[in-house]
Amino acid sequence: MSNYVQRFLLENLDIRGAVVHLDSVWQAMLTGRHYPQPVSRLLGEMSAVTLLLGENLKQTGRLTIQLNGSGPVSMLVIDCTDTLQLRGMAKCEQTITAQTAPDLLGNGRLVLTLDMPSMRECYQSIVPLDGDNIAEIFEHYFRQSEQLPSRLFLITTDNAVFGLLLQKLPAADQKDPDGWPRAEALAATVHDHALFDLTAEEILTRLFYEETIRIYDAQTVQYGCHEDPAKIYAMLRSLGRTEVDSILQEFGEVVVHDDICNREYRLDALAVDAIFREAGPTVH
Repeated sequence: MSNYVQRFLLENLDIRGAVVHLDSVWQAMLTGRHYPQPVSRLLGEMSAVTLLLGENLKQTGRLTIQLNGSGPVSMLVIDCTDTLQLRGMAKCEQTITAQTAPDLLGNGRLVLTLDMPSMRECYQSIVPLDGDNIAEIFEHYFRQSEQLPSRLFLITTDNAVFGLLLQKLPAADQKDPDGWPRAEALAATVHDHALFDLTAEEILTRLFYEETIRIYDAQTVQYGCHEDPAKIYAMLRSLGRTEVDSILQEFGEVVVHDDICNREYRLDALAVDAIFREAGPTVH
C-alpha cells in the first residue's frame, strides 16, 4: 500500500509540482459509503487536490475544502491536517445519472478554510464553481488565489487515486520560453501510463525524460478518522441534560452519527448519566 505526496522541481524550467497517490487511505474512505461511481470519482479527485494543497502547510493546522452545489451532489468535503491525516465525505442523491462535474454539482461555490492555532481566526476563501471538471475548478482557484499558472491531472479508480500538479514559477519564461507548454503537453500523457504500479520517481522520469528533476522526500498520508468519543460527549453536554434526556425518553437511546467518518455512536441511559457526571461512559 502506498499513500504519499511528493514534491518535485523541474530545475531548468523553473516549474514546480507534486505527485499524490492513494490506495489504502482511499479504500478506507469509501468503506461502507456506497457512493455512485461518478460521486466517488469527484471525491477522489477532491482528495488529491486537498493533499496537494495541504502538503504546503507550514504550521500545525487543518485545511478543509468544501464544494456546495445545487445539483444531485449537494456537498463534497475533504479535510487534512499538516501531518496529512485525510478524511472526507459526499452528500448526494441515491440515484445519480449525471456524469460531468457541472451536472453533478450544479451552481455552487468552493469554500477553502484554513484553521491554525497560531491564527486569531480561520482564513476562508470562497469562489464560484468555474470549470467542467474538478481539475479545471481548482486551476481557476489557483489563478485567483496564488496567481500562478497551474495544471492538474487527476485520475480516480475504485482502488486508487492519482494526482499531478504543475505550477509555473515567475522566472520560467526567462529560463525557457517553450518550457511551460512543453511540460503541460508531457504531463497530459500521464493518463497513458500504468501509474498505480510505479513510484513517483519512475513516473516523473518517464514524463519529463529530458529534464533535470529534483525530487523531494515523500510525505506519508494516513486516514484521519480516529474514534473520538470525547467530542461526542462535549456536544451532548452543550445540548444540556434536559434536551438529551428528552431524546433518550423518546427513542430509548441517543444515536449520534459522525458523517465525515461514517461512524455511529449509541448511548443508553447509563452512558448518558455518566456523561453528565463527567465520567467516561462506554459507547457501543
